[in-house]
Amino acid sequence: MIAASFGVLGGLGVFTFGYGQGYAYLGNNPQTCANCHVMQDSYDSWQKSSHHAVAVCNDCHAPHDLVGKYLTKADNGFFHSLAFTTGDFKDPIQIKARNSRVVQHACLDCHQELVNHMLPVESGGEMLSCVHCHASVGHAQSVAPRRYEGY
Repeated sequence: MIAASFGVLGGLGVFTFGYGQGYAYLGNNPQTCANCHVMQDSYDSWQKSSHHAVAVCNDCHAPHDLVGKYLTKADNGFFHSLAFTTGDFKDPIQIKARNSRVVQHACLDCHQELVNHMLPVESGGEMLSCVHCHASVGHAQSVAPRRYEGY
C-alpha cells in the first residue's frame, strides 16, 4: 500500500514536471522565468537594467554553489507552482526573506572588493542590504529595505 502511494505520487510528480516543462527551469535562460505572467514585469525591468549584460536570473537569485542552487530552485519551484496553481500570491510577486538573503550573498560574492569596507566588523554583525540603496540595479521595481544579520 505504501509503495503504491509513493508510486502514484511519484508518477504524478513526473507527469506534472514534464507537462509543466520543469526541465526548462534547470537551465539559465531568463525567458524561462518569464513563463509566468506575474514575472513578466521583473523580466522586462531586468532587460533594461545595468546587470542585463552581465547577469541572468540565477546569478542573483540562486546560490553560486551547485547543491545550494538546485535546492533553492527546487524549493522555489515547488512553492511557485503551489502559489500559481492556487492563485495565492501577490501581484506583483514579492521576494521572500530567504530569497532576499540569497540575493544579498550574490551581491557580496560579485562585488566583495568594492564593499569590503562596508561589511560588519564583527562576524554576524548587521548591515544594510545592498538593494536598500541599489533597488533598481537588477530590476527597475523598488524593493523594501531590509537589514541582514550574519554577514
